[in-house]
Amino acid sequence: MARNKKPLPLLEGITIERMAAEGQSIAHWGELVVFVPYGAPGDRCTLQIVRKKSHYAEARIMTLEEPSPLRISPRCKHFTTCGGCKWQHIPYEEQLTAKATQVRDAMERLGKVEVGEYLPILGSQETYQYRNKLEFTFSNRRWRTSEELASLPEGLGEADNSGLGFHIPGKFDKVLDIEECHLGNELSNRIRNFVRAYCLERIERYPFYDLRAQEGGMRTLMIRTTSKGHTMVLVAFAHEKAHDREELLAAIHHEFPEVNSLLYVINTKLNDTFTDLSVETYYGSPFIEEEMEGLTFRIGPKSFYQTNSHQALELYRVARSFAGLTGEEIVYDLYTGTGTIANFVARDAKKVVGIEYIPEAIEDAHLNSQVNKIDNTIFYAGDMKDILTPELIARHGAPDVVITDPPRAGMHPDVIKTLLGAAPPRIVYVSCNPATQARDAALLVEGGYRVLKVQPVDMFPHTHHVENVMLLEHT
Repeated sequence: MARNKKPLPLLEGITIERMAAEGQSIAHWGELVVFVPYGAPGDRCTLQIVRKKSHYAEARIMTLEEPSPLRISPRCKHFTTCGGCKWQHIPYEEQLTAKATQVRDAMERLGKVEVGEYLPILGSQETYQYRNKLEFTFSNRRWRTSEELASLPEGLGEADNSGLGFHIPGKFDKVLDIEECHLGNELSNRIRNFVRAYCLERIERYPFYDLRAQEGGMRTLMIRTTSKGHTMVLVAFAHEKAHDREELLAAIHHEFPEVNSLLYVINTKLNDTFTDLSVETYYGSPFIEEEMEGLTFRIGPKSFYQTNSHQALELYRVARSFAGLTGEEIVYDLYTGTGTIANFVARDAKKVVGIEYIPEAIEDAHLNSQVNKIDNTIFYAGDMKDILTPELIARHGAPDVVITDPPRAGMHPDVIKTLLGAAPPRIVYVSCNPATQARDAALLVEGGYRVLKVQPVDMFPHTHHVENVMLLEHT
């Protein structure tokens, strides 16, 4: 006979102490650490424990008994429901402090790495409308809050239950219908709202996708913009119905003639990725362009480009400064993506060797070198641990500087082993995850390096994410 679970406690008079990683805040219940989303340091509140382990607990705020003096009103009406922008209720300067602390904690507590100098975090010039890429999902299961559910009329149809927006965290088939996202520009909001309204008015021809049954017509909508004023729109359809597809794309083009690149893809797979699919151009160019210090970068639908254009420039300037180039160095750019960093530093280096896993990205890297008349770059596509070998290094020369910008998981141990064997005098490590960066830095320090300095750069205001640039020197 199953035992009844002991009810989880309700805690009154708990004070939120500080911000924490992953968008959480921290409080204590006796000696137990409690992680609380959407808290602000100084909040006095009643918490409902929702999960309890031996060393920590998770809770949600039931009542704000006394709001923190730091707490501000979030701009977005979807705050707490959307799952993104978890720090909108915190002043931006406090967000920056929390992110800088996150970097220091990762180095000292997780990696146990001694850092020569912590440089002040570089805040973002724009804290709203800074994202140059937004991806929205069509779903026939629109998420509604409990308040909305309580007031729903009877007899709702398919159009009433469909939405275009962001996935609800932990609910793969539920999408929050977004009325306005403050991360994209005004044009991005108008395009999304137009596409949604057009399809809902013709729901029998443009059914929103059923993510459980894997059926329907409309899958995803991607909107990319650049600081040059270029706009790309990519519509993903679940199957080819040429007449309906043509009508929707024609309507978008008519309503938004300023869109430079109007694309579509037919995705019949069971997931939303389209990197292995053919993207077709309905109108305009198959790419848009971004500019950075006089360099032009072509961005296709599959291209990786930092989602905060202005801060990308600041990030790359830091990386270039840390590299200390004089024009005589051989530079290896690991995880080069579309070659943005490689091309950005090429005019200050003797030669740049870029390596990236995705072949399409390397095609973009070659193209970006050609567009900018850069002839001292060479790019390779393949798994980093397989491409970066002693044989490759013997062919192109030992690196004077390595710039590495791996994914969130960090560098593979084999890559670190190869780096230690090559022993470049300087390594510039760019990371979107200070925790894995600290782990990798500890291995590099163990292999003969020291960390001279780190420079956090905030690319994502109102989120807990932070980029960090680290300079390591061989001892």
